[in-house]
This record gives sequence, structure tokens and C-alpha cells, in this order.
Amino acid sequence: MCAPAACAVFASLDFATSELLLFSSIWFFIGALDDLALDAVWLWQWVARRQNHETRGLVFAPPPPADLTRNADAFPRHAVFIPAWDESDVIADMVGHCLYRWPYQNYRLYVGVYANDPATGLAALRDARGDDRVRIAPLGVDGPTSKADCLNRIWRAMQADEIAEGFSFACIVLHDAEDVVHPCELQVYDRLLADHAFVQLPVSPLIDPAAPLISGHYADEFTEAHVRVMPVRSRLGVAIPCAGVGCGFARQTLQAIADLSPDASPFATDSLTEDYELGIRIHEAGGRGRFVRARDDAGNLIATRAYFPSDLSASVRQKTRWTIGIALSGWDRTGWGRGVADIWMRARDRRSALAALVLVTAYLGLIGWVVVGAGAVVGVYRPLPLDAAFHALLIANGFILAWRTMVRAVCTGREYGWRQAVWSVPRVLVGNIIAVMAARRALVAYVATLTGSKLAWDKTRHHIPPAPPAALASQGAGAPGGLADG
Repeated sequence: MCAPAACAVFASLDFATSELLLFSSIWFFIGALDDLALDAVWLWQWVARRQNHETRGLVFAPPPPADLTRNADAFPRHAVFIPAWDESDVIADMVGHCLYRWPYQNYRLYVGVYANDPATGLAALRDARGDDRVRIAPLGVDGPTSKADCLNRIWRAMQADEIAEGFSFACIVLHDAEDVVHPCELQVYDRLLADHAFVQLPVSPLIDPAAPLISGHYADEFTEAHVRVMPVRSRLGVAIPCAGVGCGFARQTLQAIADLSPDASPFATDSLTEDYELGIRIHEAGGRGRFVRARDDAGNLIATRAYFPSDLSASVRQKTRWTIGIALSGWDRTGWGRGVADIWMRARDRRSALAALVLVTAYLGLIGWVVVGAGAVVGVYRPLPLDAAFHALLIANGFILAWRTMVRAVCTGREYGWRQAVWSVPRVLVGNIIAVMAARRALVAYVATLTGSKLAWDKTRHHIPPAPPAALASQGAGAPGGLADG
């Protein structure tokens, strides 16, 4: 049907395509069985809770106006750590959001500022408007060092305040400089930390209208994880990874972790994902973490909201850091835990590098399949027939892919509406491309660390919705409509 040379090329491509698709299909099916098992556990837990007549969830309400009286002589209960390096563009609004949404509650914001970054400290003080709950914590070194090092220095500044003022905080809260907090967040910690070592709230990414594909894929991934995966982990009693934002720790919990550290600090400075590891270390030390999906009295999810990267390069850099810390170096640092459920969940955390390889082979196989199919259409080559078992595997994977896409769309639609649910379908491809690019960079960086290179704090640029004006903030009327509660 074609020249011998052309037939040889098509035959070789046909063979390579079949091998690539077979490899990727087998691993895709294994990963799909993993996800389906998680779906089954989630469904079983949901049915069990309904049969036990458990409530749908915790509900919180902001303090009524009659209770909005902050005693200036009362010691603050919550120390809110905000590590900052070159965040002068966003830190003022972040401080403004906190003061507006937590108008009369007892807390202290500790903004860690490097010696060579005075602009960040000045910006934080600008929106503090003289409020004594905002404390600039000079780190005493030039930056950037690492996020964990920044947090440890804030920790020591907090300890110095406790000694000088003769009190101890009840709770340590972690947030980033671009976060928008919820009015009821501190109340969740107050209610639940009496019985738990730490509490993790959901993260709800804000979608940039100018970049709905890249910024929106974070919304899809976080929403599915925080609707399906994290609640399962929490109810199984396994280690709960800390997200580094929207999480509160009992003061004694972090002190116990610090006491086990050689430098008396709770955060691991040699890790790019010190927050993830902290949740693992707390679990291994006997502490009980809990992931909480709670709502306010208006039915809105109590979560941390923030814009994630909206351009490809920044997104790849951020996910590179996550891949190194969780899937590669985290493998060496945190082990596999104890018990079948713990091993299962940690294996899920670390499958991103293998998943990237499977995605690459799958897309290469699809490209080869299109080329071979084109040859068949024009009549220059007749592809070899597929093995019956291979054909069945491809059909099964197709149905499973459709199921997974539907589940993600439903999760996204539940929190963001049907338009974003539709957008979530093409964002599957966008997320896969970013994951593959991040995995390649992560592997190169990780191999470099094996030869002695140090991991750097490769931060991304941030932006944040504007804080309410001072006139509104002084009223303490709660959250502005449509953003923190949407």
C-alpha cells in the first residue's frame, strides 16, 4: 500500500504507539483503581454518617454586635504568623482584611520582615492604622532564607513577647501574605483545639477572570481534594498534611515539636514543604489533626481564600516546590507511617512524579495514534488490530476518565457555580501540562540536592483583593459581601 521505507516508518510508529499506550493505560488503570477506592470509602463514610444521624457539619456565626467589645487588657489568644519576603504589594491589604474580618477578637498578627526588606514592614503598618494587634517581627537577617526559617524566627519573637508580658498564647495560626481570612476562622480553632492538636480549614482559590484556565485549575484541584480526599483522611485518623495557611495549632503542640528539634524550632528549615511535614510530624508524635469543612450561618464555607499563580511559569515554579517537598525529598524525610491507611495516603501524596511520566507517555502515544490513524485514512498504511484485552482496557479507562472529570466538575460547581464546572473540563489538560513541566524541573532540582545543592525559597509574585476602606473597617460589621463568604 506504500513505499517500503514509508511502511517501515509507519510500522515502527505503530509499534511504539501501542507500547506507549499500553504502558500508560496500565498505570492509569492502577491509579484509577486507587481513586475509585477512595470514592468508595468516601461514599461509605457519607452513608454511615447519615445512618448515625450526624449533622451535616459545624455551623459558626460571627459574634453579635452586643459582644463586639475587645478588652484591651486581655492577653491575645491567637498568634497569627505571616512570613513575608518582598510582599509590600500585598501585605497591607492582607492586614486590612484581618482587622476588618476579626474586628474585636483577641489575636496578634506577627509579620516577619527581613532586614533588607523594610518596604514590607512599612506597608503592613500602613494598613494597621495604629492597631496594637499588628506586630512587626524583625528577623535580624537579610532575606530570603526559607519560609521555615522565617517562621522559626517569628516563633522566637512570639516567645520573647510571652516572656516579657507574662502570658502564653493558646493557639498559633499560619497564613500567607496574600490570604483573605474568614470572619469565623478563629472561632473554629477556639471550639476544636481543645480536643485536637491542630485544625486545618479548606483553601478556596480565587479565580482570576483574566486567566481562567491556569488560575482556575487550582480551584478545581483544591476543591476536589477538600471535598473528597481530606475529609476521608481526617475520618480515617491518618496523618493530616498541613496546608500552611488556614490552620491553627494548639500552643503546646508546637512547643512539643520544637522541644524535639535540635534548634528548638518547630519548622524544618531544610524542607520546601515544612507545612506538609509538620502535619506528619504531629501525627507521629501522637497528636490528632482534623480537617474541618464548616460553614457560617449564611451557609458559606469557612475557608482561606487567595489568588494562586495565573501565568504558566509561576504555576510551574510553585508546583515544582510542592513536588520536591512532598513526592521526592518528602519520601526520604517522612517515611511511610504505620498502618495500611497511612501508607495508602502517603503513597497517594507521592504519586505525582510517576503520574507525570504516565501522562507524558499517554500524550506521546495519542500523538502517534493520530499519525498512524491519518495514514490509515489516506490509505497508505493499515494499523495492526488491537488485542482484545488491550481494547477493553482502553474502553475502561475512557469510562473512568469521564467519571473522574465529572466528579471534579461536580465538586467545582458546588463551590463556584456551573460556569466554572464547565471550565473545569478543559482545565484537566492544563493541569496535566503544568504537572508534567513541574515534575521535570523537580526531578532535576532534586538530583542536584543529592550532590549537595541547597533548596532555595523560590517564591512567586502575589496579588490580593483590596482591603475594605478604613471607614468600613472601623465599623466592625463583618465581611464584605461576595468575596470572603462567596
